[in-house]
Amino acid sequence: MKNKISTISFFLKGSKRYFALAIVFVFFQVIFDLINPKIMGYTVDYIVGDLSQTPAFVLNMADELGGRDYILSHLWVLAIVVVIIGLLSAVSRYFFRLFNSLGGESLARRMRNILFEHILKLPYKWHDINKTGDIIQRCTSDVDMIRNFIQDQLVSVFRMTATIILALFFMFRIHVGLTLCACVFIVFVVAYSMVFHGKVGEKFEKVDAEEGRLSATAQENLAGVRVVRAFGREMYERKRFEKANEVYINHWVEMMSILAKFWTISDLVRNVLMVSVLSLGAYFTIKGQMSAGQYVSYIAYNMLVIQPIVGLGRVISEMSKSGVSIDRLKYIVDSDAEKDLEDAVDFPGYGDISFENVSFAYDEENVLKNVDMTIKKGQTVGILGGTGSGKSTLMLLLDGLYELKEGKISINGVDISKIKKDELRKHIGFVLQEPYLFSRSLKDNISIACDEVSDEQIEKAVDTACLKPAISKFKEGYETYVGERGVTLSGGQKQRTAIAQMLVKEPKIMIFDDSLSAVDSKTDATIRKGLKKAGEDATVIIISHRITTIMGADQIYVLDGGKVAECGNHDELVKKGGIYNEIFNLQRSVQEEA
Repeated sequence: MKNKISTISFFLKGSKRYFALAIVFVFFQVIFDLINPKIMGYTVDYIVGDLSQTPAFVLNMADELGGRDYILSHLWVLAIVVVIIGLLSAVSRYFFRLFNSLGGESLARRMRNILFEHILKLPYKWHDINKTGDIIQRCTSDVDMIRNFIQDQLVSVFRMTATIILALFFMFRIHVGLTLCACVFIVFVVAYSMVFHGKVGEKFEKVDAEEGRLSATAQENLAGVRVVRAFGREMYERKRFEKANEVYINHWVEMMSILAKFWTISDLVRNVLMVSVLSLGAYFTIKGQMSAGQYVSYIAYNMLVIQPIVGLGRVISEMSKSGVSIDRLKYIVDSDAEKDLEDAVDFPGYGDISFENVSFAYDEENVLKNVDMTIKKGQTVGILGGTGSGKSTLMLLLDGLYELKEGKISINGVDISKIKKDELRKHIGFVLQEPYLFSRSLKDNISIACDEVSDEQIEKAVDTACLKPAISKFKEGYETYVGERGVTLSGGQKQRTAIAQMLVKEPKIMIFDDSLSAVDSKTDATIRKGLKKAGEDATVIIISHRITTIMGADQIYVLDGGKVAECGNHDELVKKGGIYNEIFNLQRSVQEEA
């Protein structure tokens, strides 16, 4: 509970002043609401002539105004006073809702900003474990749950508490026995609310988790709709979604069943309390233990206290749901972000890249096993290997996206773990195996890697990536809107856009992770020629399954089973007659047949 309070306190920075003002105005509202019943009660007693229970200061005030006859002939004055107090209560309620809403929106904005910023800093491995749909659900539904609880429930606790305490005070002043009867109902409401608190929290946790899975399923299918349609898997995916939706709905129905019981009991308790007070109050009035005015006041106070009592019970119930949401957001905030070492240095300058005895595992089995590799400054290096041989992993480690536990990777003699992460990635250009483009214009996607890019830089990068012919065919040119994940572009166009995106940075270390697989051989050769010219002094690392793409490299490494099986240039590797030669002969025969 303490951790949850500290988490909420952390999120509330910047919005506390709004909620504080809301609480101030809610107290004014409560005070104005509690004045009118007293005025009505005293007026009734004064009119009917039962002054036995009327305080002396009220009688003195009435006499100074002109006595009973004057008040009877000027009841409209009291009516105006009641209306004015009602208006003051309404004004207080308006400012309460205004500042409460401002506080709620400010809180939600801060939560979203903090979560988004923190998620961007979380390690690559964290994103491998957590599904995108579930993360989105935490940043939307759970944020709204917490915002609504604090805005609609928690702040209202102050109003409820103040109303209950002050109303009970006046009720005790009127009749102790009747008020003790009302207190029994209050204790009962709090007791059964605590019972439901645990049940609702347990069930809501399951509901929230299932909503996250449902969101992940929907997000995954919408992002991969082309694949679903291409393989005719609409029916399968629809049934998969319906199954997840059915599980989610069943949990919701179970939770709503619990809440229905809770709300039914709440309404029953409220009605029983109202009937009990009305009946007993009438009995005590007839017996002379209460005046008519006191009875009217008591009923008004009872009406004021009933809703907060029931509301307080519902707050306890809602607390369990918001508690689950707080824990889900706390999981994100408490996840360790990427951090540089205390003595981390700036990028040490371009030099040789060295992999020394590098081993790495995603789970238990090593993907890379004792890899030793040296890439000289300015060299073009090719990396070849079968699926799962660790080629891409090697480059992800070089970019610092995964933490290396065994071995060492260094640039210009400096261990990359000692280089500031943003500095390291600023100087490495990386074209991923599956390029990701954003829902923006083509120009925005190309220039996304830099803060400021000139049109000349974009033109140069586009020419090198052989993207110019494709852009010239687009009606909007550079302003052509690229759909989510680049859905409006072909595979080759996406890869060439990603290459242009990287070239705009003008990095001295360029990594191409099988990023020419979707272009034809002629375009492949043209791009490689352009890259060689554009980055004459750059270190280029090309990962590819196509030997024609890497055969011109200064050095080629062949990975097999996570180990370096062969290394050398094209001619040397062909002469060895090993794995490389087998792949080369196979691809050459296939090409000849084609």
